[in-house]
Amino acid sequence: MTDESRGIGGTVGPPWSVDVLADLHAGVLDEREAAELWPLVNADPEALAIIEALEATTADLAELANEPVAPMPAEFAARLDAALAAEMQARQASPAFQGAPEGQQAQVAPVVDLAAARRKRNKRIGWGAGIATVAAAAIAAVAIVVPTTQQSTPGGVAQPPPAPTGSSVGGDGGGAEALVGKAIGVRDFGSLKTEERLDACVEAAGLDPDVRPEGIRPVNVAGKDGVMVIYTTGKLAQFRIVAFGADCGPGNASVLFDKIIGQK
Repeated sequence: MTDESRGIGGTVGPPWSVDVLADLHAGVLDEREAAELWPLVNADPEALAIIEALEATTADLAELANEPVAPMPAEFAARLDAALAAEMQARQASPAFQGAPEGQQAQVAPVVDLAAARRKRNKRIGWGAGIATVAAAAIAAVAIVVPTTQQSTPGGVAQPPPAPTGSSVGGDGGGAEALVGKAIGVRDFGSLKTEERLDACVEAAGLDPDVRPEGIRPVNVAGKDGVMVIYTTGKLAQFRIVAFGADCGPGNASVLFDKIIGQK
């Protein structure tokens, strides 16, 4: 960044620096700067036009997830199959496998339908990450030695729930507006840990889990651990923010707040 008008307290406003608006849209400004800039941007048609162009670019990139992925060349697929088979044979012949007690023999990872998994994942995370998912699934398909163990808390005493993480907002979502800039493009599931768990919360709230959020990040809602999900509304510079509690899941939405922010 070399733009002289970036900092709060300097010249901020028409003519707007594209660098400043890009940083604001990408969420790289700190929360105080973002909270001061968004009202100014929402009140300026020229600034909103630039934000709209940035959002359109983000949407175009997200559409790459729907593009067909070319199949792996047969030559490389054959080499990968041979490598996996050799690795499986080597592990089955290893002393760790042969000497494992009965009931603790190596558990072979199940083979999944990679095409179906890729279609579902690509719908959400894009072409590049979809390729990484296929590679990870192929590695996971190798047989591994996993002794069967069980974990229990000392003395059978239940552990307390995790302390809230993320930035703090009010019980009604007050202050969440300042977090939107930093959350756009982020996919941090916090205490929910997985996308599948979040999908169950979204579905329990009556929303469509197939709709890709603009951002996901942990949030502390009046002392309660939660995860904030940001959706577009179809209106320029307007977002819907829904926060789910850490105890949400199938049949239990546990919505901490649900609000619309931005230009009305």
